[in-house]
Amino acid sequence: MLVLAIDTSTPAVTAGVATVTDEGITVLGERITHDARAHGELLTPHALEAVVAAGATLRDLDAIACGVGPGPFTGLRAGITTAATLADALGIPAHPVCGLDAIAADVTPGEPFLVATDARRREVYWAAYDAKGARIDGPHVQPPAELPGAGLAAGDGARQYSLGARTIEPFFPSPRGLAAAARAALLSTVDPEPLVPLYLRRPDATEPGARKRVSAS
Repeated sequence: MLVLAIDTSTPAVTAGVATVTDEGITVLGERITHDARAHGELLTPHALEAVVAAGATLRDLDAIACGVGPGPFTGLRAGITTAATLADALGIPAHPVCGLDAIAADVTPGEPFLVATDARRREVYWAAYDAKGARIDGPHVQPPAELPGAGLAAGDGARQYSLGARTIEPFFPSPRGLAAAARAALLSTVDPEPLVPLYLRRPDATEPGARKRVSAS
């Protein structure tokens, strides 16, 4: 199965093409740029370049694995919209992937660990994983001081904030990690889950309340 993996849930603009089988995952081409303000500008060119680097065309793709966060609204919208548009145009499924799971898929510590990414506002998006890399808690958004203790922590949130744990790579989701986190879904015959973004926070803007009635003077 030939899969396009994309993610815009962090400052990294990530796109890659990989073969996914029961035996493993092989990345054939990838393009990654770290620029939090260039998701909309760079994602499609990166995806097209990754396809070319893989020696394929868009019509050769069998599926898309798309990071759906947690992350900020603007970045997530760029990735999810791109994935949905390509999937519809090509007639292929687009599978959602938790970005924290994609990072965890590239970790091989042999002990429980955390994954934390920067949520801004002095908070992190985080999840906890067991020694085999299975998620056991989260995702959540909280101040770093409120996270549970752990010996290891991956993700750029672990790098930016003191979590009381040894920081390990990776810091951002990779095409391989995205494909690995989605592999069970990709290889199944079940319809993909909808591409629902994991914002975790309530929106800053709220609907105005009902207007107060003004009594006649």
